[in-house]
Amino acid sequence: MDAHTNGRAALLVLADGRFPAGGHAHSGGAEAAVKAGRITDAAGLAAFCRGRLHTTGLTAAALAAAAALGLDPAELDAAADARTPSPALRAAARRLGRQMMRAARAAWPCAELDALATAFPRGAHQPIVLGVAARAAGLGPEDAASCVAYETVSGPATAVVRLLGLDPFQATAVLARLAPDLDLIAAQAASAARQGIDALPAASAPLLDITAEQHAAWPVRLFAS
Repeated sequence: MDAHTNGRAALLVLADGRFPAGGHAHSGGAEAAVKAGRITDAAGLAAFCRGRLHTTGLTAAALAAAAALGLDPAELDAAADARTPSPALRAAARRLGRQMMRAARAAWPCAELDALATAFPRGAHQPIVLGVAARAAGLGPEDAASCVAYETVSGPATAVVRLLGLDPFQATAVLARLAPDLDLIAAQAASAARQGIDALPAASAPLLDITAEQHAAWPVRLFAS
């Protein structure tokens, strides 16, 4: 089996929703959007996912691409903090980073992941851990960016199926129709990463930040974020 085939297989493992990285417990802001009435059907889900992808999705994908390129993970983690104004979302990103680290070290043990785990015992931001994991698996920046871009929309889509009882075929159709956007975001993210940390995008979605803080204070909720 050649290196390219190994890379494709590793990408499938990393992007698989069954990869035990903890994402199933997070809605990516969809739970708050459903409660507020901003997502009521497949069309609303598509609009939400597209907006999330082109803002925070682009930012996270670029961080992952930069980590896959081998840029300093400590500097990238600081950059991630600066791009995440919501304390609730910063905490969620680090929880997901810890879980991703456990899964990645089991799948692709390497010195770089060990060093990152030692440097951030409470967890680095999840996109950075994913990028280092992609690098350990022999994947490139476009692969890491694609994985994060897909996670950005697949998480909310899966959550909305549970929250609304949305037909899973409709949710899958939303993801399929977003494929050109996913490719575009991954390419933009990898291109920015190749220009260095100072060139990384800082696209934001203030409403997601606001609702994340509100969601964290709910006494009862189905998802962690």
